[in-house]
Amino acid sequence: MKEIDWSKLTFSYTPTDYIVRSHYANGVWERPYATSDATIPIHVAATALQYSQQAFEGLKAYRRMDGTVGIFRPELNAARLQASAKAMYIAPVPTDLFMEAVILAVKKNIDYLPPYGTDATLYIRPILFGTTPRVGVGPASEFEFCVVVTPIGPYYPCGFGTTPFVINRHVDRAAPLGTGQYKVGGNYASSFRATEPAHKQGVGVLFLDSAEHRYLDECGAANIFLIKDGIYVTPKSESILPSITNRSLMELCADLGIAVVERPIAVDELSDFQEAASCGTGAAISPISRITDPDTGKVYEYGEKPGPICQLLYKTIRDIQFGRVEDTHHWCKIINNQ
Repeated sequence: MKEIDWSKLTFSYTPTDYIVRSHYANGVWERPYATSDATIPIHVAATALQYSQQAFEGLKAYRRMDGTVGIFRPELNAARLQASAKAMYIAPVPTDLFMEAVILAVKKNIDYLPPYGTDATLYIRPILFGTTPRVGVGPASEFEFCVVVTPIGPYYPCGFGTTPFVINRHVDRAAPLGTGQYKVGGNYASSFRATEPAHKQGVGVLFLDSAEHRYLDECGAANIFLIKDGIYVTPKSESILPSITNRSLMELCADLGIAVVERPIAVDELSDFQEAASCGTGAAISPISRITDPDTGKVYEYGEKPGPICQLLYKTIRDIQFGRVEDTHHWCKIINNQ
């Protein structure tokens, strides 16, 4: 294990020893291999640079309580990357190749996996992009698949807490029939003009649907759920990325006897809920203290401390990820860490 002060890790990039690569040409993906070269030569006219022909994923490896290493639901990340690839006219990465590359990246950088008890993890970033040089508009015929890993600290260095959010009606995250349901870089880059000013003020951004600016869409780069009278309610929309964390939380709700409803949620309903939170790979659950609507002046309060259902769900999913309870759903892919 590397000599790293795990307590000082943040959610930022720390160089590791290897990345994993695979190239697609002539209709075939090559066998993934590890390389210590973290740079990739790419033609200046590659479709990834010219036309944003790119997709990516995000998942984590955990050092579990019994010393084993687990990766949380990687097969769902493989499926979601395949959906993004098809939407962007990229050759999809087969599930077995995706799994091989991810596991190889973790094993080759196992010394960077934080020890159990630090609440830190190894973040895994698969990246897929077109490399064919093109000036005329069109898709590539060759692609690169890479897996980068980096150790990251706990999302809440001072403990599980809340964040205020603000509604933004002046920047659209994604069009109804656009790429919002796919994990592609353009969705995030186009949101920076809303999220970066907000982050400087210590708040997150709640995006609305771009058709009517009436319904909740996403919280920055994450899904949102709200609790009303003990019921888990989350937006249903074709422009929202299908979050693996949100899906897992809904399945945990079924285990815990918590009803789940997926439906459009209008802004004017926000006062009806007792708890609200964003959810995603980074934090699992990030409870929301309040949502401010600057266009109407309304403020929707949910409390400065996480509510009881947010606390229950956060503890439950983290206990599964870190191996503190039985993984009855078999969500964690356990790998040999030798």
